[in-house]
This record gives sequence, structure tokens and C-alpha cells, in this order.
Amino acid sequence: MLVKADGSVLVHSDGGSYKPLNWMSPPASLRVSTPDEVDVEVGVVEQWTVQSAKTDDRLIINIHEQLHDTSHELGQDPGLIKDGVEADLQRLLAEQIETLGAGFSLIRREYFTAIGPVDILARDANGGTVAIELKRRGDIDGVEQLTRYLELLNRDPLLAPVRGIFAAQQIKPQAKVLANDRGISCVTLDYDAMRGVDDSESRLF
Repeated sequence: MLVKADGSVLVHSDGGSYKPLNWMSPPASLRVSTPDEVDVEVGVVEQWTVQSAKTDDRLIINIHEQLHDTSHELGQDPGLIKDGVEADLQRLLAEQIETLGAGFSLIRREYFTAIGPVDILARDANGGTVAIELKRRGDIDGVEQLTRYLELLNRDPLLAPVRGIFAAQQIKPQAKVLANDRGISCVTLDYDAMRGVDDSESRLF
């Protein structure tokens, strides 16, 4: 059994399964009491009552034998920090815009349009305008989104003609087919290499 600082209580089996057999989610309170005579007769030495603070749900645990009892202070919860989110990709690609090709230059990040911001607006080596849509995992919806941006941007005589690049860490085959059909280039980004974690000279492949 596992009792956590947030009030949750989890009852596990000893068969190696990671999922508890029963549990009470937080917030909850735990009360330890002496069992009644009937429970004592069947070997119960201690009774735990776990009461939910929000509902009438109650978990009653009868303890027959205590083999081990230990407590660990895990410290303050640092929270969940996601690495490699779209904002990180956008920042890195803006700093390393020539990843898309020699002669590329950044116009700006989060270029505002009437239907939302384009992730990155850039110029290629020929001075043409390029709209870049970034995703961690590229699918058809991302291509559709970039298509709408291109239709709007190409109405601006100061920017047109504007071509599109769909960039992601992973791009689904269906998204590549749709992008190619609409004249949009696809670029797969190596996030580790962009942030300097992956040393390509140290790899065999």
C-alpha cells in the first residue's frame, strides 16, 4: 500500500503489476482505527478508512499483518516541464534559420494575420517570402492551417508570392502527400541537433 502526501492511497498487488488494485484519489483523509471484535476474530489488527473529501466514496482497508513500514520525503514537486514543445522549435529555428537552406533570413516570428499568427516568416536566398508552420508532429491539420495562411498572405502585394514550408520533428506520410500536392515543402527537424545535444561527429550513422 502506498500513501502519498497529496492524500491519495493506492493498494497494489505483489505480482509485479504497476496498476493498483484499488485506490482513492486526492483530496482524501486517512483514519487508522482499532478493528471491532468480529474483524479481530478473523485476524484484522488494524483498519484504515480513507474518505474522499469531495464525494461519499470511502475505501476501507483491513490490515492482517504488517511486514514493512517506511516513509520517504521526496521534497517539493518541481512540476512537469515539457521539452521540445513548438515554442522551443520556433525559437531555435528562428535562431538557426539557415537550417532551411543557405541564404535564408528571418523576417519575424509570430507574424500576425487576420486568421492567426504565422510561426515564422522568412526570406529565401532569392528574396522570396516564405511562411513556415511548425509542429512537433506534423499531420494533415497542420498542412491545412498553412494553406489558409498562404492564401491570405498571397493577397498582400508587398509579400507575394509567398511559398510555404511545413516543418516538424515527425511528419505523417499523409501530410507529406497533401503538402506536396499543394506545393508546400516539408522539412523534418532534428531537435537534439538544433539545441546542440546530438553530436553528429560522434555517431557512426
